[in-house]
Order: sequence, then C-alpha cells, then structure tokens
Amino acid sequence: MTRYLLSLFLATTLLGCTSPATETGDSASEESTDSAANSGTESSDGVVNVYSARHYDVDDEVYESFTRETGIKVNIIEGDSAALLERLRREGEQSPADVFIAVDAGRLYQAEQEGIFDPVESEILSQRIPANLRHPDGLWFGLTKRARILVYAKDRVQPGEINSYEDLADPKWKGRVLIRSSSNIYNQSLMGSILAAHGEEAAEAWCRDLVANMARKPQGGDRDQVRAVAAGEGDVAVANSYYLAHMSSGSPEDQAAAAKVGVVFPNQDDRGTHVNISGAGVVKGAPNRDNAIRLLEHLTDETAQQLFAGGNKEYPAVAGYATVPELEAFGEFQEDTLNASVFGSNNQQALMIMDRCGWR
Repeated sequence: MTRYLLSLFLATTLLGCTSPATETGDSASEESTDSAANSGTESSDGVVNVYSARHYDVDDEVYESFTRETGIKVNIIEGDSAALLERLRREGEQSPADVFIAVDAGRLYQAEQEGIFDPVESEILSQRIPANLRHPDGLWFGLTKRARILVYAKDRVQPGEINSYEDLADPKWKGRVLIRSSSNIYNQSLMGSILAAHGEEAAEAWCRDLVANMARKPQGGDRDQVRAVAAGEGDVAVANSYYLAHMSSGSPEDQAAAAKVGVVFPNQDDRGTHVNISGAGVVKGAPNRDNAIRLLEHLTDETAQQLFAGGNKEYPAVAGYATVPELEAFGEFQEDTLNASVFGSNNQQALMIMDRCGWR
C-alpha cells in the first residue's frame, strides 16, 4: 500500500478551496487528520486509487489484506471530505481516483450531488449490505455503523428516565443536556432523521426545545460530552457509540469517566436508534473500475469487517459478525432502518432548522 501525505492545511491552500465551518471534534476523531493528498497516484491493471476521509490505523491492515489476497496495490490519499471533494472537482475527468470513502451519510450525499459516484451492480454487495445501509441505486455502500446513543450520569439519572431523542426536548431536562455543535455532521444527520420521522414543523419544535435544554454552549467532541457528564456539567449527552467504547478501554481518566455514565439506545419502543455509517463508492470515470469494485467487495468481507470492528470499535455493516467487548457491554439494540440516503439528503434542511433554532 502506498500513502501520499501532505499537511491538510497546505493541501487545502494549494487546492484553493475553503472548507465550510465544520467541527471535526475530538483530537483523534473523524475527518481530523494531519495528512491529505499529494499527487502521484498511478494507473495500471495492478492498482486501485482511494481517496479516503477515514484515517484509522486499522484501515491500513484492511488494505494490506486486500493486496495479499488479490495482488492489487492500494494507493491512499487522505484528507477531510471537503478537501477531497474539492480535489475531485478540480481533477474532473482526469482524476486518478477509483474509490471515494466518507465517514457520514451526509458526506456521501454531498459527493452524490457532485456527481462523483458511478452506480455499481454487485450481487455480493447487495447480499451483504442491508438495504438501509446502501444507496438505492448502488452509488455507495456502507462499510461500518455507529449508533448515536444517549449517555447519562448514573448518580443523577435513573434508568428509564430518558428513552428517546424526543425526550431531550422535555422541560425536565432544562440545563441538563450536553451535545456538540450543529456544525458537526453527526448531529446534522441525526437532525435529518428527526425530520424524516416527524416532518419540518415538529422537527423544528423539537430542535428549539433541545436548544433551550442545553447545559452549556455546544463545544468539543463526543468524548468531551461524556467527560462533561462525568464531571457534573450536565446529566445527559449525545455521543457516537464508538467514542464511548474507546473511552471505556482508553486512558485511566477516560475509563473513569466512562464508568460514571450509563448508556441508552434511544427509541427502542418505536423506530429504533439512529445509526450512521462510513461508506464508499466507485468514482465516475475510475481508471481501475474493476479493481475498485473488488476492493468494495473486500471491504465488506469477513476479514475487513472484523478488522474494522476490532480496530476502531465500530459495528460491522454486515450482519452476523461479532462486535468488540466494549460494544457488547452496551447491550443489543434495535436500529432505525431509515435508509441513510434519506437523512443524508435532509442535510441542508436540517442545517437551516438548526440555525433558526440557535443551535450553534
């Protein structure tokens, strides 16, 4: 595997693009990477060129397993989604990119709207990936899942006191809710799912009441929300499952914070817990299209799915594979089967609602 790296700041400057103001969150979280793309990918029968907003060490192991199995070398260009999409725009038909990987359905929708993806028909992918975790027209396919969970202070909140995302808007939680900025893509996708479930008017009312219940101005990443609950700054927070899983086996300080909070999988009595994805699609005009499809199929096989789960504590997108003990400790849950393309497509409307409600 070959990785071409340049500082993200320099890459963005050279590209002449200005990314929208988005909160990348934790210091080691999604789309927060010290590296991005340099040119120099190659095109031949024995390579596949990947533009990826994922930046986890375990991904290297996945690509290496693909090369061992197929003999195809994987060239990686890393960066955040905005910089990579700008690069793809500028490269146009001359782009060497074969695969684009993003870390949220909202980012995949943005790429879809840019015309980045080429539809893929693969019986393997259709059989492995549930319908709600892949684009209806085969533009992209989910690779991993993250549940958007609620965490609560064990010493101040009783089990059963809060059971749904809708409960976050209840006046009883005034001054008690912790959540990161509206510029965070995970919250935008959650808002998109609320829109799909309730419609614009009710979703805006929910958002306005949620903002009124916030314990502080949104700040930090998901780990920071958990730490703040443990420190008594609020009583309930919203976070992605894999962040809390990392904390529960992380530094002594993070383990101590994680031990002070309980986990709620919201909406188990109705639509289920909101689940987001990282996903990938084949780039239109990919010079190595067949290799790109083979890579996507590999990313959903047992080897890759177990590596993703073990290395980054994400839920496998493919049913039947084991999760890590940290996630198993949270328990089983019913997930919302809303197609990720729906809440991804609701992104702009969700942002406008969040802005009108004062969610900063």
